[in-house]
Amino acid sequence: MQLPKNHFKANLHSSTHGIWNAMVNTYAVEICAGAGFDWVVIDPEHAPFELTDVLHHLHVLSGYPKVSAVVRPPDHDAAYIKRLLDAGAQNLIVPMVNTVKEAEALVSATRYPPEGIRGVASALARASAFGNIEDYTRNANREICLIVQIETVMALENIEAIASVDGVDGLFIGPADLAASMGYHGDGGHPEVVATIEAALTRIKSTGKAAGILCFSPEMTERYTAAGATLLAVGVDLLVLKEGVMAMARNYIK
Repeated sequence: MQLPKNHFKANLHSSTHGIWNAMVNTYAVEICAGAGFDWVVIDPEHAPFELTDVLHHLHVLSGYPKVSAVVRPPDHDAAYIKRLLDAGAQNLIVPMVNTVKEAEALVSATRYPPEGIRGVASALARASAFGNIEDYTRNANREICLIVQIETVMALENIEAIASVDGVDGLFIGPADLAASMGYHGDGGHPEVVATIEAALTRIKSTGKAAGILCFSPEMTERYTAAGATLLAVGVDLLVLKEGVMAMARNYIK
């Protein structure tokens, strides 16, 4: 068997659209995959996913070869990242990356030695088809994609330095946390926040790394695309369900 090509990584600089998966039941991720998005973010940071839940979601998404799975770990823990990679995740989006040192540590966590510290036990890993992918440990590093999230004022100040880290493939703005860090809790649409995000996306693009953002309207998606974003998350499954159910309730319950 050959190592699967990472189509998400190959298309980082093309405009693609994804959706956030916060609902743990696999029905939700399968509905998202069948909707036609380019990628789905499985989110153990804020949703109650256990590692086995992530594995089940990866299994489901493997049945949709045109849809890439992206996993967001809850933090920077190298041991947990190793387990996600062994389970078959090729794409990670890691929250709250503020410094070059943090970015370098994350790159190391995703690479086999000598480039990094990922533990070598490929015969036990789904990622290697349990040892059936030829030369997995020699080749896996090149297909891993690491996206780091810019979510604080400190991270904004360090965009160019973080982007310069070899092995960081893209920088993704977290608008809610960034707004809070700027003093605008719950107001990601504040003009100052929007202007700051636009400037940040342009700066990221100028470094040659991919720029991404989570946005909730076609108008904002268009605006951030013009600023340089190519990784465009356009919603969250849980919120889509909530909004649909509440709209239905308003229509029928008087």
